[in-house]
Amino acid sequence: MQLDPSAFVADPELIGALEQRSTPISCDADRVLFCQDDPATGLYILDEGEIVLNMDSAEGETLLAATALPGSLLGLPGLICNQPYSLTATARAGARVSFVSGADFHALMQADPQLSLKMLQVLAAEVRSARYALY
Repeated sequence: MQLDPSAFVADPELIGALEQRSTPISCDADRVLFCQDDPATGLYILDEGEIVLNMDSAEGETLLAATALPGSLLGLPGLICNQPYSLTATARAGARVSFVSGADFHALMQADPQLSLKMLQVLAAEVRSARYALY
């Protein structure tokens, strides 16, 4: 099943606010950012390059796959729900990625509630994409 890559793309204003609280992640070589079922510790922003996302069954079969586009927020559902990541995210060599800790993310959402609505738009797009992929 293939997800629509645009489902993870966020509003530029939201990306800008998150970037101010982010830390760059080195991706000189392919790098696993997080694994399915890992505790959600933060949010990843793809600024440039490519991140491959997948969900595997307990038997190791790929159930879901997507390639994130620049401007994507990754790890959002787990972070918001305080649940493990539901996907594995691997940044391809040369990608420019930033990390926002869970504490910084929550502080930003409390400081600027308008950004919460923009966050909900990303979540809604992810849900829609997953539903359409099931058809």
